[in-house]
Amino acid sequence: MPPVVRFRSVVLDCPDPGALAAFYAAFLGGTPEAEEGGGDSWYVLRIPGGPRLAFQRVEGYTPPEWPRADRNPQQFHLDLDAGTTWAEVDAAEQRVRELGARPLDLEDREKKDFVVYADPAGHPFCLCRIERP
Repeated sequence: MPPVVRFRSVVLDCPDPGALAAFYAAFLGGTPEAEEGGGDSWYVLRIPGGPRLAFQRVEGYTPPEWPRADRNPQQFHLDLDAGTTWAEVDAAEQRVRELGARPLDLEDREKKDFVVYADPAGHPFCLCRIERP
C-alpha cells in the first residue's frame, strides 16, 4: 500500500529560530534559510542526506525540563548517530558543547549506548553510538 502522506519536517519551537538553526547546521550540515515571507520567525535547515528541520519563534517559549515529565513533558527528542565508537561520540560531545549544548544525562553510557544533551533552547537530543553489522 502506498503511503498516504510524505514526511516533510520536524519543527522545533524556540525563542530565536536563526540561532537554533545555526546551532544544528554547525554539526549536522546544511545552511539555515529564513522561510520566504516568514521574516525572522521561521527558519528551515535542509540536512544533506537527511530530514528537514524547521525552527519557529514562539513568544514566551518555555523549554522542557528533562526528565521532569510531571512539570513539562519531554514531548519528543532527536536521536543523532554519533558514530560506532565511543571516541567518535566523545568528539561529537566536545563539538556540541563548544556550540552551546549542555549535558542532561551522561551516566551509564556504555550500558545505554547514548548520552543526552539539551540544545541552546532546551530541547533534549541524544548522541547515540550505533553498532553497524
